[in-house]
Amino acid sequence: MKAERLVTSLRFPEDFLWGSAASAYQIEGAHNEDGKGDSIWDQFSHTPGNVANNDTGDVACDHYHRYREDVELMAFLSLQAYRFSISWPRVLPQGKGEVNQAGLDFYHRLVDELLDAGIAPMATLYMWDLPQTLQDEGGWANRDTVKNFQDYASIVYQAFGDRVHLWSTINEPWVISFGGHYYGLLAPGMKDAETALQVSHHLLLAHGQAVQTLREMGDKRCKIGIVLNLTPIHPASEGAEDHEAASRADGYMNRWFLDPIFAGNYPEDMLTWFGDKVPAIEPGDIETISTGIDYLGVNYYTRLVVEAFPSETLIGLRPIPVEGSEYTETNWEVFPQGLYEILIRLMNEYQPPAIYITENGANFPDEADETGQINDVKRIEFLQDHFLQAHRAIEEGVPLLGYFVWSVMDLFEWDSGYSHRYGLIYVNRETLERKVKRSGLWYKQFIQQQMFMGEAQ
Repeated sequence: MKAERLVTSLRFPEDFLWGSAASAYQIEGAHNEDGKGDSIWDQFSHTPGNVANNDTGDVACDHYHRYREDVELMAFLSLQAYRFSISWPRVLPQGKGEVNQAGLDFYHRLVDELLDAGIAPMATLYMWDLPQTLQDEGGWANRDTVKNFQDYASIVYQAFGDRVHLWSTINEPWVISFGGHYYGLLAPGMKDAETALQVSHHLLLAHGQAVQTLREMGDKRCKIGIVLNLTPIHPASEGAEDHEAASRADGYMNRWFLDPIFAGNYPEDMLTWFGDKVPAIEPGDIETISTGIDYLGVNYYTRLVVEAFPSETLIGLRPIPVEGSEYTETNWEVFPQGLYEILIRLMNEYQPPAIYITENGANFPDEADETGQINDVKRIEFLQDHFLQAHRAIEEGVPLLGYFVWSVMDLFEWDSGYSHRYGLIYVNRETLERKVKRSGLWYKQFIQQQMFMGEAQ
């Protein structure tokens, strides 16, 4: 198999960081234990019809109680880093005000366990689980939430900044904004374009304010960035209308977030396109949003091929399938060269000081064979092909410093519930027993080979 040969054929930089990732609501469970407050995902998943099979994250992978076992498995996989998120309502049950010490204590235990295992923690401050009490006050559409996030970030950074040196502020603001507030597929389940655009601005503003706050509090060892889901956009045809649609899709999904962070402005073509839906922007906001970051986190899964579709009210286009392409169970095209395309574009157009691939992975129908093994060969080949594209980008000068495979184990996949499996580790939904998949064993071998080649130099 071609994947098995990759282990000895690629050489990444010696200090390149190999890891995996998960998030609080998707993995922790213990949704109402030790003083934790409700999040918008607690409420959303408890509403029938919102999530496949009416699954919830109430128990998830029970990582809250099994974190020691899970860190032991991470160490077995030879992970050098683990990207996780901190649950805002576990730390501040009301979203503001009194701190829940038991919530902080859980993350103290987790960070200490990771460090004892030689695994670098990368903490995400916000991965979609807004305290429900803040949503009741308007959520991210309310500018007050920006200040509440700044206070929350200060509390968390004060607690862990001495031991956690990689931080990201917001994970995938596009998904939060439009997935949760325009398409209504994710919490809080709203369907209003104007609200979605205002939320997108407040998320970027919260990011900028948090960067400024943590810089004032921190030391030079701490690196702070944001994580964006970025997608190459290709037109379905050579026609002018499809090319214009592809440009809009790029503005909507990519440039709407990249430009304010790196160029200090929202893209003019999208401001014109959105018209009276554009968010309220106060003096100084853009300067805050464009506060310099130490790295950009890139979540890459697929590309989009789009055609003009005027009846789609917000951006006037729709994605179309590509004949002959391979698709994952999520119905996303397998397109490894898109990762190279995104990385080269970032280097040439935005010049981030450093980049981490903070998520990349695939959902395939993983089940044990007659011997009890999970032979997820397609996932191995998927990762191999994407590693090759990452290596290609590094050779051309992209400042790529690390790669986090999504996900460390099978977990709650948002509106798909437990019907989609991305993990390197299989989780039995009945017993929660963990079992390393063939992809996990392959990744372990790959990391060890990289370490061996580094030591041999």
